[in-house]
Amino acid sequence: MEINNKIQLFFLANLPSLLVFLCCAEEISRAEFPDGFLFGTSTSAYQIEGAFLEDGKTLSNWDVFSHIPGKIERGENGDVAVDHYHRYLEDIELMHSLGVNAYRFSISWARVLPRGRFGSINPAGVEFYNKIIDCLLLKGIEPFVTISHHDMPQELEHRYGGFLSPLVQDDFVLLAKTCFENYGDRVKYWTTFNEPNIYADMGYIRGVYPPGHCLEPYHNCSARNSEREALLVVHNMLISHAKAAYIYREHYQLKQGGSIGVVVHAFMYEPISDQECDREAASRALAFNIAWVLDPLLNGDYPPEMYRLLGENMPKFSPDELKKIKGSIDFIGINHYSSLYAENCSYSPSKLGCQAIKGFVYTTGERDGVPIGEEVSYL
Repeated sequence: MEINNKIQLFFLANLPSLLVFLCCAEEISRAEFPDGFLFGTSTSAYQIEGAFLEDGKTLSNWDVFSHIPGKIERGENGDVAVDHYHRYLEDIELMHSLGVNAYRFSISWARVLPRGRFGSINPAGVEFYNKIIDCLLLKGIEPFVTISHHDMPQELEHRYGGFLSPLVQDDFVLLAKTCFENYGDRVKYWTTFNEPNIYADMGYIRGVYPPGHCLEPYHNCSARNSEREALLVVHNMLISHAKAAYIYREHYQLKQGGSIGVVVHAFMYEPISDQECDREAASRALAFNIAWVLDPLLNGDYPPEMYRLLGENMPKFSPDELKKIKGSIDFIGINHYSSLYAENCSYSPSKLGCQAIKGFVYTTGERDGVPIGEEVSYL
C-alpha cells in the first residue's frame, strides 16, 4: 500500500480488527472504515514523559546522548518534553475528547528497572504505568504497550555496550517479565520492540541515535565497524524478542489472553527506472529493511540477499534460538512512512548511503526533479 506521507499506519495482522494510528491525515470519516477498526494515537516514553530523574528513574541512553553538544538540533533534550509524567491525566482526557479508542505507548526501561538486572524494580515507575493503563481503560481506550522503544538504562550501555552484547537478552527478558506480571491482566497487545531496523540504522550506521556509531560517509560520530555492529544489534533484539515471547506464551498468554509481536519501520520502494538492475534494487531495499527483521520471525532466518552481499558479517542463530524465533509473533506491526525510488548503486558506491549494509541501493524521493508523491508539511 502506498500512502506517500499522508498517514502513518500501524497494522496488526491476525487480529479480529485492524488498528490505525493517524498522523497528519486529511479529513476522514469513521463511516469509511469497517466495524471493528481501531483509531489510535501513539507515543514513545522518551519523547513525551520528561521527569528524567524523578521518582527513582536513572539516566537512559537518550538522556545522555541528547546532552552531548552537537548531537541534537538546537541543543534540545527530553528532560521535560511535554511533561506527560505529570500531565498524563490531562493528556488521556485529550485523547478521549478526540474519540480515539486505542493508544500505543512505550515503557521507559530506566523508570521501571533503573539499573536493569543489576538493581531492583522501581515501585514508583511501575505504578506510573499502572495509573496510565487504568485511566485509559476507564475512558474506553485500549492500551497497546511497547516494551522497548529505543531507550534503555545508560548503565547497560556502559557495562556491556547495550544491544551489541548478548548479555542484553537477559536484561530485556527481565523487563518483559516485569511488564507481563504487573500489567498483563489489563494489557492485551504487546510489542516487544519498536522498529529494530531503524534503531540499528540511526544508532550504528548514521550515528544520529545513541550511541552515535556510524559508517563512512556519515560524519560527526565515532567511526568503527558499524556494519557488523548494526547486524549484531538487530540480531540481539530478535533473540531478545523471541525469548520474551517464549516466556509470555509459556507462562502468561493463556491466563492473560493477550498477543505479542514486533513493529518494523517500513517504506515502499519503486524502481527509479525500468532497468532490471533498478528493479532488483527495489527488491533488495525491501529485503535490507523490512525482511531483515521479519524474515527470521516468519521463516527462521535472514533474507538470502543479505547473506549474498554481507557474507561472513551476518550473525548466525543457534538451533535453539531458531526454534524460538520462527513463529514467535502473533501479529506484525508496520509503521509505513512513505514511498521512495530505488536505484542500483553497486557501480557507484560513492553515493551517500550506498553501502553493503543497505544492499547497495540508493534511495530518493524524486525522479527527474518530480516528487514520488504529494509532499506533506508536519507541524
